Amino acid sequence: MRNNVSPLISFLLCCGMILLTLRSATGELSYSFPEEMKRGSVVGNIAQDLGMDRSTLASRKAHFDTEDNRKQYMNVNNGDLVVAERIDRESLCGKKPSCILQLELVLENPLELQRISLHVQDVNDNSPLFKKDVMKMEIHESTHKGARFSLDEAHDADIGENAVKSYSLQSNDHFILNIETQPGGRKHCELVLERELDRETQKEMNLLLVAVDGGSPQRSATVSIHVTVLDANDNAPVFSRPAYKASLPENSPLDTIVITVSASDADEGVNGEIMYELDHVSENSNVFSLNSKSGEVRVTAPIDYEQESSYDIRISAKDGLGLASYCTLIIDIKDVNDNPPVVSLKSLVNPILENVLPGTEVGVITVQDRDSDNNRQVKLSIQPHAPFKLVPSIKNYYSIVTTGELDRESTADYDITITATDEGSPPLSSSKLIKLSVADVNDNPPVFEERSYSVYVVENNTPGSTLCSVTARDPDWRQNGTVIYSLLASKLSGNPVSSYLSINADTGSIHALRSFDYELFRSFEVCVMARDNGSPPLSSNVTVSVFITDVNDNTPQILYPAPEGNSFMTELVPKAAQGGSLVSKVIAVDGDSGQNAWLSYHISKSTDPGLFKIDLHSGEIRTQRDISDSDNMKQNIVITVKDNGQPSLSTTCAVYLLISDNLADVPELKDMQSYDGSNGSNLTSYLIIALVSVSTLFLTFIVIALGVRFCRRRKPRLLFDGAVAIPGAYLPPHYAEVDATGTLRSAYNYDAYLTTGSRTSDFKFARSYNDNTLPAGQTLRKTPEDLGEFFEEPEGSPEVRPNLTSGSSAGHVVRRC
Repeated sequence: MRNNVSPLISFLLCCGMILLTLRSATGELSYSFPEEMKRGSVVGNIAQDLGMDRSTLASRKAHFDTEDNRKQYMNVNNGDLVVAERIDRESLCGKKPSCILQLELVLENPLELQRISLHVQDVNDNSPLFKKDVMKMEIHESTHKGARFSLDEAHDADIGENAVKSYSLQSNDHFILNIETQPGGRKHCELVLERELDRETQKEMNLLLVAVDGGSPQRSATVSIHVTVLDANDNAPVFSRPAYKASLPENSPLDTIVITVSASDADEGVNGEIMYELDHVSENSNVFSLNSKSGEVRVTAPIDYEQESSYDIRISAKDGLGLASYCTLIIDIKDVNDNPPVVSLKSLVNPILENVLPGTEVGVITVQDRDSDNNRQVKLSIQPHAPFKLVPSIKNYYSIVTTGELDRESTADYDITITATDEGSPPLSSSKLIKLSVADVNDNPPVFEERSYSVYVVENNTPGSTLCSVTARDPDWRQNGTVIYSLLASKLSGNPVSSYLSINADTGSIHALRSFDYELFRSFEVCVMARDNGSPPLSSNVTVSVFITDVNDNTPQILYPAPEGNSFMTELVPKAAQGGSLVSKVIAVDGDSGQNAWLSYHISKSTDPGLFKIDLHSGEIRTQRDISDSDNMKQNIVITVKDNGQPSLSTTCAVYLLISDNLADVPELKDMQSYDGSNGSNLTSYLIIALVSVSTLFLTFIVIALGVRFCRRRKPRLLFDGAVAIPGAYLPPHYAEVDATGTLRSAYNYDAYLTTGSRTSDFKFARSYNDNTLPAGQTLRKTPEDLGEFFEEPEGSPEVRPNLTSGSSAGHVVRRC
């Protein structure tokens, strides 16, 4: 029937339609338009009504959110509200006086919800319809004038003016039509007997009833009324109640008895037999069935409260001869909690950076429950121990926001389970799993496995050898976790550290670029930086301490006397020297350290083996017994100095001793000259030189005696016998004795007497560099108090213990990162 509307009239209806667009104080938009508009038809300019331009509306992803999974009747196209699906007001709203579709327009960025009401106007697209093509009536001829006979109504799916407006009856001699308007606008017509029937004149007659609606153009329907004239049946059935009400829970089983209607007829026999019948035409006629004999109303199809909440049914009761009466049955459907809540994900930011601030929105969800009242009330919960929470937004929209800081290194992925539970009895629930990934941010610097590294390397190592390997871990991902190693720029003995060491940028292996010498430096520190490849890069440093282990690669160096062959030195020993007297001292040092520098002194060769001895550790040469006249005046002692390394290294020197009380024994020097391999041709010159030397020595003794007297109040002296001085030329520059080497302190000084070491002089005398030196033959005596004064160091003076090498003193380089 809908196709009966001519295209011209439909066009005029659409053109003449007045669209009303209202916007309430709450921000709700309202549009009014006729049903059956074609797809793509424009209903209104929604962008203008919302106060924004079309591009803004498009950028905010405007779309309709349809509840209950119904059809989406509208779309937003370029700022216009257009029809997306055919809209049939009758299928949506039935007989309701107003048909309103409530839509929700969702705008994002920021999230906004606009409620839109669509008022669907009725169009006269349905013709009236009678239940039967022929109405059969049997009227007794004894029926009095004015008797009324109810007729079946014509059903029109349209409403208002488009519904059934009037009925008309074909002109005849016996009946007229009476039309009554029922509450709600329903038209009820009756045949009124205007002229009494005569069965003998006319046993049957056919009347034509026309039903016309009020639409434009009008639509109509006709039905034939077949009247059979019978003998008198003067009582019609009467229902026990004019209206019946029943309530029925949804999802009731099929064949459930809803209610039983009953009517009675005062007639007897055929005139009193009653037949029940559902007297309506609707889409819900198949939901219930009526037993024509018993009047039981039963359920014949599933009942869903969400589709229809109540039913209005008209039931007729007719006797055997056609008299009828009518009643109304109203069935209210009770809601049952049969629909669990449905959680829908509307938007999600995935992945999310791990450095987002707490309170950041990561997603939007909606929750819908098709039930009603308490069955529709929903509570949401989110899995515990997850740094997220749900924040109510508008209506049934919720935002998923962070509650704390995210750390990808602790948790890289989250499975967020949102559970929705309604308040029905029993409650129903459903869950939604949302997977969220955390994107890495370079927020972790590399961390070394050790707080510091110590490396021990033996000196004289091979260049290019691996010293150690440092390792740093970075828990970040990919390039943010890639570690690159490098040495921080620094100086070592004035040279860049990169000339000594190198590091593998990928593995962290540290290699030596040159061979190390313990005597040059014993330890040093370098700083290693581990940097990741993030943007910006993060780094951390660690100190690597390199300790060089000593190797016994330095032979002992004799400082006094000079090594054999360099010069010819003679010590003067008084004839009256007793056993245990100190006659000389061998001073030696070793460039190594530790046990490699522990020196021991041994007499390897001696003119008189039983006359002299040397202290194993100090190198002091003392007499073992008293000197006698029979002892050889010339004593030659060869001293061997050994270190304690493995293997041990050693060196030798010769000490020449002359046993004499004074220098008057000049003739003996001739023998010394011959011992040295000198010619005897210069004896006269040597005697002259000796006499001059004795005179000079006498004057020198006087000067020294005065000096000693002057200095003994100011400077302490050591207790020793036959002390002699060590010439300053035989000590290395900046020499200071270390306690652990086994040599004496520099306070021990000796006088040295040189024999004729050249042909230009017979005797040389080297003056002591220390003012405390006494001439040979004198003994310095000190009390214990004087010795304490000598060994007392100035308060606060630091102890200086530099290392000794053959060329320069070793240093200890310390650098910190």
